[in-house]
Amino acid sequence: MSVNLTLLLVMGVLYAVGIYLLLERSLTRVLLGLMLLANATNLLLLATGGYAGLAPIFNKDIPPTEYNDPLPQAFILTSIVISFAVTAFMLSLIYRSWLLSRADDIQVDREDLRVAKQALYDDEEDSEIPIEVSDFHENNQPAAKRETIPGIGPKKAVQLLSEPAVPHKKPRKDKA
Repeated sequence: MSVNLTLLLVMGVLYAVGIYLLLERSLTRVLLGLMLLANATNLLLLATGGYAGLAPIFNKDIPPTEYNDPLPQAFILTSIVISFAVTAFMLSLIYRSWLLSRADDIQVDREDLRVAKQALYDDEEDSEIPIEVSDFHENNQPAAKRETIPGIGPKKAVQLLSEPAVPHKKPRKDKA
């Protein structure tokens, strides 16, 4: 199978420009980026189909290797339908945004900025804790037999459940 270099270059440029446009704050540019990504994907599927061959209509005189594979063409057709639906949805979002604010730019959110400045590790959210079996029913099993996160055995889970919420200070050792 020979690869068409021009097709690959066009596909690479479409992917690069599409991803660049997806990172913009304008919904119109995001829509254009999605459309370019869909077209690049269609070219990728077309390139995977191989050489152009005969229509896949069975005839005893034609060897099977000369037929064209219809599966990439079916994938391209499905991709076109999906990209049309996504384009219609994005157009409705752009239209609604234009009606409400007369702009299609996505505003900077204060909560996003706060999360971006937050430390990567949070003791409360990232610590290993026992897994509860159900939130809706009481757990009749003792804590030692409950399912836990891998890496914490049942004894550690019992210690975690029995520790007070506020850490206590360790007693000082008097020097003698």
